[in-house]
Amino acid sequence: MRPVPGARQTMTTNEDPSPDVGLTTGMLARRLGVSPTTLRSWDRRYGLGPARRADGRHRRWTPADVAMVIEMCRLTAQGFPPAEAARAAKTHAAKPDPSPDPSTQSHVPIDTRTDSSADPRSGPFDGLSSGWSGRAPAKQPLLDGEAQRRCRGLARAAVRMDGAGVHRQIEDAILSYGLIAAWEAVITPTLRLAGRTWESSDEQYVEVEHLLSWHTSTALRHHYARFAASNEADGSRPHLLACLPGEQHCLPLEALAAALAEHGRTVLMLGSSVPASALEAAVKRTGPATVALWSQTPATSDLPLARHVGALHWGIKGARARSRVLLCGPGWGTRTDAELLRPRTMKDVVTLITGPSSNLDSSDAANAQGPRRPG
Repeated sequence: MRPVPGARQTMTTNEDPSPDVGLTTGMLARRLGVSPTTLRSWDRRYGLGPARRADGRHRRWTPADVAMVIEMCRLTAQGFPPAEAARAAKTHAAKPDPSPDPSTQSHVPIDTRTDSSADPRSGPFDGLSSGWSGRAPAKQPLLDGEAQRRCRGLARAAVRMDGAGVHRQIEDAILSYGLIAAWEAVITPTLRLAGRTWESSDEQYVEVEHLLSWHTSTALRHHYARFAASNEADGSRPHLLACLPGEQHCLPLEALAAALAEHGRTVLMLGSSVPASALEAAVKRTGPATVALWSQTPATSDLPLARHVGALHWGIKGARARSRVLLCGPGWGTRTDAELLRPRTMKDVVTLITGPSSNLDSSDAANAQGPRRPG
């Protein structure tokens, strides 16, 4: 029997039963990528078990049973509470012909399988809070309850090490609500929670944080690439983004780069831990309209360096200019400077760069009343 295209090869075809016999719990668990314990727990708690048992004892999952469990996996992966998801899955299974007969396939299709069950280990990732970010043209309003549900679904997929599910949920949030809304309300809170959980659990779940970070970076770069090529031809001055020396957290700048590209701006992304000499050379060579300096922690914030960058002149003799410098990230704390703008959120950064004041030169920037972060 031929495998379903794109599905993970996790079992051999000689395990496939006939439609009349049905799947065992172990076979179904392997197909869906969940543990047999989870399936038995759902049966015991929510009645999501097989309609019949062979010889009165052994579970045998019919096509209708499998369709019900697949729906349960999909809903829990999206962040719905298990009890609510179970009720919806039962309703879904009661409809005529809810899904193709899975016993005629060697695997569940990948787009269904990756929305698998919430693993019991997902417990530490159920409490979520909000984080740093900003704005983009959101296609739908992202309400608090919807954001919390999406955060839970994304965290659970990461705990299961379901890379395809993580990537799909990030992409779906960006496409549904816009880049900055998705970053602010869904991606950042989940990343922060993963980091806090790692710090408070004797360095457990570090693999979860890394998986989330990698797929977030991939999605952000993909979004950037959709717009960047057309922006480079407009001849406008670029906007340079860089992490300060020793600063390794560059995901927020990757999100900012994607948001600016979406708004038609040319971006020069230098990435993490840029040496001071390299930063100075880049400013002199490229003459950026704006330099956004990211600091995640107070240890990497360097106000003298930021002032130095803001004082650099570039351009031909007689028409020298300076770049506006934006102090971005929580590492700056309350420290600020008369000529250095301190945006509060990513939305503020995008507004400063793309709004009416975006054409201010550095002499005007000192008098510009940009948003400032008090703490």
